[in-house]
Amino acid sequence: MPLAYYSRAADADFWTEHWGTHSVEELLAVARRSPLTRLIEAHLPSRGLVLEAGCGLGQYVLHLRERGHRAVGADWSLEALRAGTRLGAPLAVMDLRALAARDGAAACYLSLGVVEHDPAGPAAIVAEAARVLAPGGVLLLSVPYWNGVRRLFAHWVARDGRRTRAEGGQFYQFAFTRAEVRAFLEAAGFRVRAFHPYDPARIVRGALRSRRGGAVAAPSPAGKSATARATTAGGGARGAVKRALRGVLYSPPALRLLGHMILAVAVKPGAR
Repeated sequence: MPLAYYSRAADADFWTEHWGTHSVEELLAVARRSPLTRLIEAHLPSRGLVLEAGCGLGQYVLHLRERGHRAVGADWSLEALRAGTRLGAPLAVMDLRALAARDGAAACYLSLGVVEHDPAGPAAIVAEAARVLAPGGVLLLSVPYWNGVRRLFAHWVARDGRRTRAEGGQFYQFAFTRAEVRAFLEAAGFRVRAFHPYDPARIVRGALRSRRGGAVAAPSPAGKSATARATTAGGGARGAVKRALRGVLYSPPALRLLGHMILAVAVKPGAR
C-alpha cells in the first residue's frame, strides 16, 4: 500500500492558491538550472508533441519551447494557467482523466508530482496518458518516493495520518515505492525503462524546519515549485562546501535514502 499523507485536499482551489504565491518567471528560472530538467531532457524524444499534464503556471512548457520542443500544457486551475499564457505558453484547462486530445496525439507525456493527489489512486490519469500517447511514445512521470527515510518512519507517518483524519484532515497525497510505480504503469500497458530519484535536500530541509518549529509541517506540493530547486553555489570556501554537499546528496545511496521524488521513464509499446 502506498504511504498516504493528510492535511488539505489538493483540489482546484488549493492549486490556485498555491500557484498564486509564485511567479512564472521565478519558476522558469528554477527550471532552467534544475537537475530535474536535465533528467527530463535526457529522455525527451527529438520530435513530436510534448504534453505536460498538470503544468501549473507552465514553466516547463515555456522552457521546453525555448529548447525547440513543441510543448503544450494542461491543468485544471484557470488562474494558474493565465500566468503562463501571458508569456505565450499554449495552455488549456482540462480534466487529466479525460483530456481533450485525440488518441496517439503526443510523442511525450510529462507529469511532475500530479497523480499522487488523486485519492482514488493514479490509475485513471495514467490510463488517459496511455491513450493520448502514440505507440513508442515516452512517459515521464514523477511522484513522491517512499525512500529509505520514509520507510524508517512509516509507522509514525501512518499514525499521524490517522490522527489528522480524525481531526478533520483531508487526503493530500500518496508516496510510492519503485515497485508500486512500476505496477500501476505496467497495469496501463507501459514498459518501464528507468527510475531516477531526485530532490534529496527536500527532506533534510523539512526536518530542519520541523525541528526549529517544534512541529511537523504539512507536506508541500510535490513535483512543483520546489521539486528541483537548485542551490546556486557561492564562491570561495562556502561554495566548495556547497558543491561537496551537493555531490554527497546526489550520490546513488543518498538518493535512495533521501530522494523526495522519483521520476519514472516508460514507453508505450509499439512502433511510431
